[in-house]
Amino acid sequence: MAEGLSVNHAAEPDLSPGPAGTPKYLRTKDHVLSIEDALGNVGRHLSRLQRERLEYEPLVPEVLQGPHEIVEQETRQAAANHEAIAKLFPQLCRSPLHLLRLVPGEHAPHAEGHRPLRIGVVLSGGQAPGGHNVITGIFDYLAKQHPGSVLIGFKDGPRGIINNDHKLLTARELEFYRNQGGFHLICSGRDKIEKPEQLKAAKQTCKELGLDGLVVIGGDDSNTNAAVLAEYFLSQDVQTCVVGVPKTIDGDLKTADVPISFGFDTASKVYSELIGNVMTDASSAKKYYHFVRLMGRAASHVTLECALQTHPQVALISEEVDTHSWSLHDIASRIADVVVARAEAGKNYGVVLVPEGLVEYVHDVSALIVELNELLAKDSADPHDLPAVAASLTPPSRAVFESLPAGFKTMLLEERDPHGNVQVSHIETEKLLIRLVEGELAARRASGRYAGKFAAIPHFFGYEGRCSLPTNFDASYCYALGHAAASLVGGRRTGVMATVSDLQLPAVRWRVGGTPLVAMMCLERRKGAVKPVIRKALVDLNGPAFRAFAAVRRKWGLTDCFRSPGPIQFSGTQYADVATMTLGLEINDGDPVLLLAHGLTNY
Repeated sequence: MAEGLSVNHAAEPDLSPGPAGTPKYLRTKDHVLSIEDALGNVGRHLSRLQRERLEYEPLVPEVLQGPHEIVEQETRQAAANHEAIAKLFPQLCRSPLHLLRLVPGEHAPHAEGHRPLRIGVVLSGGQAPGGHNVITGIFDYLAKQHPGSVLIGFKDGPRGIINNDHKLLTARELEFYRNQGGFHLICSGRDKIEKPEQLKAAKQTCKELGLDGLVVIGGDDSNTNAAVLAEYFLSQDVQTCVVGVPKTIDGDLKTADVPISFGFDTASKVYSELIGNVMTDASSAKKYYHFVRLMGRAASHVTLECALQTHPQVALISEEVDTHSWSLHDIASRIADVVVARAEAGKNYGVVLVPEGLVEYVHDVSALIVELNELLAKDSADPHDLPAVAASLTPPSRAVFESLPAGFKTMLLEERDPHGNVQVSHIETEKLLIRLVEGELAARRASGRYAGKFAAIPHFFGYEGRCSLPTNFDASYCYALGHAAASLVGGRRTGVMATVSDLQLPAVRWRVGGTPLVAMMCLERRKGAVKPVIRKALVDLNGPAFRAFAAVRRKWGLTDCFRSPGPIQFSGTQYADVATMTLGLEINDGDPVLLLAHGLTNY
């Protein structure tokens, strides 16, 4: 037992399987629990569906079911600025970067055999459905491949590493989190480990706990931080390997090696159900336009997927707004065009989808935000003194700033998140657009170009999708990612992200491996300085998903093609095992992506 560990050996988690034939969630090392004992205070409050989901067994890729080994494949370079980034990560880049793949082996999974491992796991950033399955995937892999291992969960995100605030994750406790939503097993946080004293504290924690590996479950910023940790540990001769896992409901953490981030599948289906309900209401009442703001700080993947699922009258895609340099007035005018055309057909109702990060892409507002970020980073102006802020801006940005409602100005000046980003979830863009569209329609009415009625209702669907029970796809995908992360630690790989790909194939044939975190990086300006970050994957306007949407959006705008996908299905239907339309369009020529080898032939 490493010095500093606060529990004795007897309290370590039992990773051995239970008696044959015992339901999985009732197994312990020494006896079979009664259902009442097993559920305890946590379980007795679970709904019937939650209890049923405890018994769902995620599908496991075939390569993970037997002996396997890690092989190096194609070389990789940074997404951009490779030479500059390599200088910032000399330890990770001292030899060529390689894509990693797990392949069947003849003996132990790794050269070191089945020796027990000590792995720490941390949840970083916002919640996403499936996080608990990553953790149980790590746990179950260790139970099978490295008996006697220990899994430690750091509480409340990266600060748990800094403060050495942790808990041992036991078999009994984990059984109540399988296939469940949320991050409440150990909770998450948005702290970063980047300052010298923070890095030193993380080093001390990992050495005290004797960790062979640290698994960081997070988005692009969190995994950038994982690369920083891996580089620091190598430079300090710390034996802890650092492995990342791709998590974000925004869907913007993906590359050729990482086809999708976990949580996107579930969240987009939750939002699509809600949008479908609102659409049904709109077509029933026939007197409201519903402006729905959706998650997606940098990319519009959620809005695009929900549009494909539900067929709204308007779906704004931030990347398209940026490409065409549209201003706020341009966007309001385009929405008004649809409202006017529908009014002429006697339809004074509809649905407009708005990505939450839109304001950062609107031509005139994005330039304003850049200037505000610089002011706040340098403490050049008091954010509570609006006239002083306006006076510090360039004339074009000052004109935009002064044209905005006071409440919207305040939202733009809120404290940035720990990564230096505008907290776009606090910016009520849908309300601003409603106000602007009302103004545009009033002008058209005054000139005799509009005679309809316009009443709008704002919505924000955000937190509703972050902690849902994960879909079968996310449950299995996350479980496989957990296995992959543990395997990479066992193979002594560091500074890599766990990957599960070939998702167009049945789950048993998925490819498992890892990709270098440095290979996903570029240089960006953050908090007034240029820093290495993992590049966000934006909506590709030439990609199959956007092209499919663009081909039909005019028809959706003028007619009622409303589609209500309904709630997430878990069993008893062929729809339970199908992934998002976006994934099908991107990797499977438009055909559904299915967990099993049979099912839907179309959506």
